[in-house]
Amino acid sequence: MTPRSIFVLMVLAIAAVFGYALYTQYVDGLEPCPLCMTQRFFYVLTAAFALLGALHLKRSAIYGGLIVASALGGGAVAARQVWLQHLPADQVPACGPSLEYMFQTLPFGEVLLRMFKGDGNCALIDWQFLGLSMAEWSLFCFVLLAMGGVWQLCRSKVSAPQ
Repeated sequence: MTPRSIFVLMVLAIAAVFGYALYTQYVDGLEPCPLCMTQRFFYVLTAAFALLGALHLKRSAIYGGLIVASALGGGAVAARQVWLQHLPADQVPACGPSLEYMFQTLPFGEVLLRMFKGDGNCALIDWQFLGLSMAEWSLFCFVLLAMGGVWQLCRSKVSAPQ
């Protein structure tokens, strides 16, 4: 596969994952928690880097590195949510206010901090496929995206003229 086709495949995969997240929100009625919203941000960021990589192949190593960084950031957020979901019930943090309410009443910096920290809402498992929660699937997707970025990074280093 060409570097461009891998970047395009990443964009399409992220569009499918993001589209399904929107489907579960607006059709199935699953409200995203703060950690879910943060993961969505990292999906969009990763897709933007992959799209730029597809359009600007001369810098595919740079875009590969940016994809790795953003996918690892999203993976870290997904891993935090998976950790929260596996805590014993008595150790789960209290549920906080809705994201909309936080944006209306709290300073932006505090909202960001709460989005990265998560709360009891993030520990709820209200969707599963093949025994894995949405956060676990998201972590898996971020790992695959990071691996694709590493592949692009290594591939461009090998093919670079000496």
